[in-house]
Amino acid sequence: MPTSNWLKQEFHYGYDSGNILTPIPNLTRWREERRIGGSYRNVFLKAIKPYLQENSRVLELGAGLGAWSRTILQYIPQGSLHTIDYQDVSEWLKPNQYEGRLICHQVNDNSASCLPENYFDFFWSMGVLCHNNVGDIEEILKNILSKMKVGGFAVHQYSDWEKLEKYGWKRGGVPLEFKQKPDDEIWWVRNNQSTMSALAESLGWEVISPDLNLVKRDSIIVLKRGE
Repeated sequence: MPTSNWLKQEFHYGYDSGNILTPIPNLTRWREERRIGGSYRNVFLKAIKPYLQENSRVLELGAGLGAWSRTILQYIPQGSLHTIDYQDVSEWLKPNQYEGRLICHQVNDNSASCLPENYFDFFWSMGVLCHNNVGDIEEILKNILSKMKVGGFAVHQYSDWEKLEKYGWKRGGVPLEFKQKPDDEIWWVRNNQSTMSALAESLGWEVISPDLNLVKRDSIIVLKRGE
């Protein structure tokens, strides 16, 4: 199922993470945080905010309804945010309200051909790579590397079956029968910290941390484009 065609159809409605920064989560965020075993507010403050400057150029993969996008835009008043998504997210994010600071790209593949070279300071995603096979993750990370400035950082949540096993499949909202099925038939694909780190390093990324340990079910990796 986690093919590009499946992803295009599955998330046509726009994925929503709720109100990211409020101390008290709304119902949508509360449900998500129960499954993931962590606070989205904490994720933003520790996994995103430290990498943002007022003039940062940010790239977000899979913006959905834009919960994370709108929060990021608050912290880059002189910067810009580009989003890439299989869906036309402009109807949800309304880029015309941001005076050119928000650019939404609808894409059909992982080539990243619509993006400028050596441009971005920070690359981010939540709830995206967990649905992509390792081969697709390789394609994404490979094609985005040249779009980053030297010294630019990337932070991504991804599925980690070793952490999921400890956290609990039912608790994490992932069907236990996925263990017996191939990746092409499931929507929470096999991955772990060693696989993800080795893949990123083989493509030329520096692995700063394989996991920030901010959530209990998944891992959040920090990468950097070196010299």
